[in-house]
Amino acid sequence: MRRTFFSLGDPGFRSHFAEFQRTAFRLETLQKYDVTYERTEFERFLAGESRGTFPGLEGWLRRVGEGTRRGKEFRRVHILEEPLTDYARFECLWSYRHTVAAGEDVRIIPVPAGQWPEGLPRRDFWLFDSRRLVLMNYGPDGTFVSAEALDDPEPVAEAVRWRDRALAASTPFPEYARRFDELMLSSGSGRPA
Repeated sequence: MRRTFFSLGDPGFRSHFAEFQRTAFRLETLQKYDVTYERTEFERFLAGESRGTFPGLEGWLRRVGEGTRRGKEFRRVHILEEPLTDYARFECLWSYRHTVAAGEDVRIIPVPAGQWPEGLPRRDFWLFDSRRLVLMNYGPDGTFVSAEALDDPEPVAEAVRWRDRALAASTPFPEYARRFDELMLSSGSGRPA
């Protein structure tokens, strides 16, 4: 079965996050995402202002917190090219710290710019309960284009292999953040929030 969604707010797309039983895994491969619910906070970050209430993130924090209390696992691996883009710095400083505190297992695979980890795709996806794959499609500027939900065994099995490879090659975000903070503070180009 294949179903395509053209909005992150589509009830069919959102239902995956409510209906999964045990595990939700996300592979992120872009160095910049352009999503409406982050724009104001990203502009604040670029202007050197303090982090605000970040309404777009609050719903995710609630979902993760409630899910983990019920025994669900939220895992994410982001392949980050170094030096980091402004957007990647924003995610690390203003998003990931809070999602980890809410219970999400965020991990990073740092790579030098222009290199890529062997055996991992340059394609974003969600994998729910190792049974349902949602391929995420973005434009060249990081804007969301569509999501394709699949439960065909072959692409799902390939995504399971990618997930396992990504998890094995990644560093837990708190460990990465210690190094990240040292780099940020020594360069004078930002501060942890």
